[in-house]
Amino acid sequence: MIDGLDTQDVRELKGVGDAMAEKLAKLHLHTVQDLLFHLPIRYQDRTRVVPIGQLRFGDEAVIEGQVTGSEIKMGKRRSLLCRIKDHTGTLNLRFFHFSAAQKKQFQSGKRIRCFGEIRRGSTGFEIYHPEYKVIGDDEAHEDSAQLTPIYPLTEGLTQTKIRQLCEQALERLTPYNLKEWLPESIRAEFSLPPLADAIHFLHHPERDANLDTLKAGHHPAQYRLSFEELMAHQLSLIGKRLHAKKDVAITVSEAGCLSNALLNNLPFSPTGAQQRVFQEILADLNTGHPMLRLVQGDVGSGKTLVAALAAASVVQAGYQVAIMAPTEILAEQHYINFSQWFEPLGLKVAWMIGKLKGKQRETELASIASGEAQIIVGTHALFQDTVEFDRLALAIVDEQHRFGVHQRMALREKGMKHGFQPHQLIMTATPIPRTLAMSAYADLDCSIIDELPPGRTPINTVVVSDQRRQEVIERVKNSCEQGKQAYWVCTLIEESEALQCQAAEDTAILLQEQLEGLSIGLVHGRLKAQEKADIMARFKAGEIQLLVATTVIEVGVDVPNSSLMVIENPERLGLAQLHQLRGRVGRGETASYCVLLYKSPLGQQGKERLSTMRETNDGFKIAEKDLELRGPGELLGTRQTGLWEFKVADLQRDKNLLEDVQRAATLLHAHYPDAVSPLLSRWLPNHDQYLNV
Repeated sequence: MIDGLDTQDVRELKGVGDAMAEKLAKLHLHTVQDLLFHLPIRYQDRTRVVPIGQLRFGDEAVIEGQVTGSEIKMGKRRSLLCRIKDHTGTLNLRFFHFSAAQKKQFQSGKRIRCFGEIRRGSTGFEIYHPEYKVIGDDEAHEDSAQLTPIYPLTEGLTQTKIRQLCEQALERLTPYNLKEWLPESIRAEFSLPPLADAIHFLHHPERDANLDTLKAGHHPAQYRLSFEELMAHQLSLIGKRLHAKKDVAITVSEAGCLSNALLNNLPFSPTGAQQRVFQEILADLNTGHPMLRLVQGDVGSGKTLVAALAAASVVQAGYQVAIMAPTEILAEQHYINFSQWFEPLGLKVAWMIGKLKGKQRETELASIASGEAQIIVGTHALFQDTVEFDRLALAIVDEQHRFGVHQRMALREKGMKHGFQPHQLIMTATPIPRTLAMSAYADLDCSIIDELPPGRTPINTVVVSDQRRQEVIERVKNSCEQGKQAYWVCTLIEESEALQCQAAEDTAILLQEQLEGLSIGLVHGRLKAQEKADIMARFKAGEIQLLVATTVIEVGVDVPNSSLMVIENPERLGLAQLHQLRGRVGRGETASYCVLLYKSPLGQQGKERLSTMRETNDGFKIAEKDLELRGPGELLGTRQTGLWEFKVADLQRDKNLLEDVQRAATLLHAHYPDAVSPLLSRWLPNHDQYLNV
């Protein structure tokens, strides 16, 4: 049997000892196969000499010419300048680090062949520190047949060395030791070239290959590898989903009288979208297998009520429900809502956050463990070992993208005490771009609440320079004097919570000086939970007219009388966070405004963000733009991306492949099951650890 390249250690290659193997390991290169999949990030065209007259700014090119003179220039930095010419024009070579011997090489009349990037100089085109050599008049340039690959490197590894190693790996590549796991039928249906051909090409593109196509990642060889990698990720999610569907969960066959009682006590009726999504959840709860459902809804669409109806159905069946939020302020908001809804119906709602101490904590823990509390609201404190549930059957996770996969696993384990898995309902007010929904969340069933409750007013967004700060303060004053309430949100680029709190405190003092007579409150992350709750209650009751806050108010705060929000330094926040903040206003029937108070000068990305906020209130459009600007890794959050670090694929660039990838993955899983595990091992060597998430 022939050993596969995935089992051949890099130490088997010439020139790789322990020290070099250690450097390669930093790039996750352990086997010969790893080297084959370590693809160039770009290419240089050194295949032909380019006449100087045909050069363009930014080109990388091989140039040949005769030295017409050289001198040392004494400007801001001392440099050696060498002028060369050919029959089409002249060019300067500039060296900031040079020796006397180097200067001596550049004698008038000598012929030079060099390679480098074309820049603009004071007297025309220049190349800084080109690779060069002095050549004889009869020495012809041998045109290379291939483009020169440029690979990702690490400290102590040169391009020359990595090229040599990749060359050795390619010499070992045969159709037998790099298995083609995609069957001919799938390759033909989706126009995929053979894997070995694609890898050969990408390490050694021919000289006439289109560099622009390669740079954009749109060459068929790149398409082939991206397709297979995306397929592996899809297959891992299919496996994860099937794995979950084998587990047993409690069955809830109907909404029950508790859900009806909850609805009857509300001063409003649910929207059609809320009713539809609740029915989808009920259908999941009736299967006997754990629900894995994601509920997306724009800011203010009423996801919490849908979660409450699901909770009522599970409690009616005799089980417990946990509601988990990423911040204490959002957890507090859920606790208030669920208490107001459920305690009149005779249910106990428990409360668990990290700051809960002493006797109060012991009391809450006891009511959760005994089953006395049917609904438990909290933060990540719910994961702690001391928290024991009696019969946990539904976990509702709000803003799930802020929790890591291991935290979700911990909550799931807590529900297995009685031999069944808890259902999972995941909610987000940050609409997930379709690209991410089709990839990172493909193991979840998805519901969208696409209808806002009646009475919501569109929010008018204006972008204002910080130089007009005084006008904005006057606008806040006028609005509050007319009986409305306002937010003033302070943001800092530093991650330090202490600095953010200090900025908010300073802003509150300055605003109080300029807005005498107004009642101003302050909320930030360093206040005790009870202090925050008290201030928010006073704001909601109308006792506070202007609330100065950090981004802790991003989600969960609902004050219908607040119709104006000022966000300082909005250019420092992502679009999704800005959209969430803006959603704190526009919750009543009065026209609402969001003022984005930016500091000049704005960078290009800052301009695009603020322009998007001004142009649309549509959370899904904003999410797509956020993905375009920030990329999937940042959007999912570092705690989520362990599964989504692609070697070749790029979710944003390759989003047009996703529908075909999903179809191909489904076909392979159904008709070629033996190919699934090897494909996962090739692209996701640690895929097993994600099955239980």
